[in-house]
Amino acid sequence: MSLREELEKREYRILHPAASHAAESAGRKTGEEECDIRTCYMRDRDRIVHCKAFRRLKDKTQVFLSPKGDHYRTRLMHTLEVSQTSRTIARCLSLNEDLVEAIALGHDLGHTPFGHAGERALNGKNPEGFRHFEQSIRVVQVLEKNGQGLNLTMEVLDGILNHGTQRHPGTLEGQAVRLCDKISYIHHDMDDAERAMILKEEDLPMNLRRTLGMSTRSRLNTFIHDIVRSSADRNEIRMSAEIGEAMMDLRRFLFENLYSNPRAKSEEKKAIEMIGQLYDYYMKHPEEMPSEYLRIAGNEREHLPTAVCDYISGMTDQYSKLVYEKLFIPKSWSVN
Repeated sequence: MSLREELEKREYRILHPAASHAAESAGRKTGEEECDIRTCYMRDRDRIVHCKAFRRLKDKTQVFLSPKGDHYRTRLMHTLEVSQTSRTIARCLSLNEDLVEAIALGHDLGHTPFGHAGERALNGKNPEGFRHFEQSIRVVQVLEKNGQGLNLTMEVLDGILNHGTQRHPGTLEGQAVRLCDKISYIHHDMDDAERAMILKEEDLPMNLRRTLGMSTRSRLNTFIHDIVRSSADRNEIRMSAEIGEAMMDLRRFLFENLYSNPRAKSEEKKAIEMIGQLYDYYMKHPEEMPSEYLRIAGNEREHLPTAVCDYISGMTDQYSKLVYEKLFIPKSWSVN
């Protein structure tokens, strides 16, 4: 018996009956030989961590565009915090930690430069729209490994695709990541807002502080404990009505006072304009995109918007600014 088979048997002994068991995975789009030491979900996690799109998250905006300071979250740090929180809940509820980790690490691979500002820019330009959770699926299925994709399991793909607020993951592990995505950004965005002196702890309504906690740290603790208590012995990952309602109220507070705050978003209009101009440029000059995106565009004009979105959404904040400068900012003329 291989080590992988021993790990799969151990899952039946320690995981909740409704958890996802690697031996019962729906498999991959393209069949392949199993690893002798890793389960399918362990392999998916490793493939995501080693892919290029994951590394680029270190230079993609979370909330603050190009913040001056070492401790503001990037998209990569958000991803790692979602992963850690999800794994804590998975362990407490006897869910599959490997599946939870793979979903969490891959859920934002399709995010654009400049966060949701870049997403709005591409969504407004592309006739078919642009949504980062769908782009994350394109990254792992189509774009990575020179067009071969990562060939992830169906359970990981389902969790990545359905991590948004109005989505419904098909596994308990996907449901855990979906909730942890929210509580993570609510926690760390408020923490970053305090660091930037845009919000103070005292700005939060007192009723929310009494219900959830008097600090970012205590609120995260409240969220995690509530999910574990409310989901124990259930076939659903959920929050209690009281904490869930308070969380959504806090989320609304952040949308009104942080995500639309002029100080936090003073550069967003520039970012949206820049991404829009890059889109228009490559629609007119597709031959200037790298060859892998030209292959996606092919000879069909209808495929070009998708290829352009693939190229631009894969850029980091810094790289998109360098490309923009190269294309649109005049250089000083000199004679050698």
